[in-house]
Amino acid sequence: MQAHLSTENGLDSLPKHVHGFALMHLAMRRDARRLVSVAPVLTEAKVAKVGAWWGQVRAVIDWHHHTEDDILWPALRERVPGFAETEKEMHADHAALDDAMDAVTAALRPGRRRGEVEAAATAFDNIIRDHLRAEESVVLKAFCVDLSAREYSAIEQRVITSAPLPLVQFLLPWMLDGADNAGAAGAAAAMPPPVRLLGTTVLRWNYHRQYRWW
Repeated sequence: MQAHLSTENGLDSLPKHVHGFALMHLAMRRDARRLVSVAPVLTEAKVAKVGAWWGQVRAVIDWHHHTEDDILWPALRERVPGFAETEKEMHADHAALDDAMDAVTAALRPGRRRGEVEAAATAFDNIIRDHLRAEESVVLKAFCVDLSAREYSAIEQRVITSAPLPLVQFLLPWMLDGADNAGAAGAAAAMPPPVRLLGTTVLRWNYHRQYRWW
């Protein structure tokens, strides 16, 4: 197993048991790019739709970071020597991301200034990419080398069950949006069959109906 693992080039280098976590990061990068792409041409007619979508994306990122802080990082602190110092850096990154997301939220309000969305979207894109690159350089190795697949899966189940139902309704189709077949299959395999069915049918339809603007 190589020491440095990343989702920047997709899922091929990662074992299947971490594909769910990896898809979260891929989806964050994807939507940061979507926001950058729409920012220069965002019209008043579209801003409400983009704002509603962004509100859900932000809720997912907030939840993801809370589960890292409350579940994943404490578990790694127990198993990975020296992880506590890295954890402090990631807490600081999360605070910087909160500020960047606050700026995007403010920029998507009615009456925003010209160029405000573009500046906020670009800053968020830069911060999320740097954060994910730094985080993955440490935690993916820990998930794939320092923990067994069974140990990691047990921790991941705690993460999954912490998600409130309204968030799950957006989260499942959001994670699988644009995922390649192998990635989608890897993430879906960890889901209970009824949840998997909902995520690929009813919830997917509702996700596109309510939030798709691209």
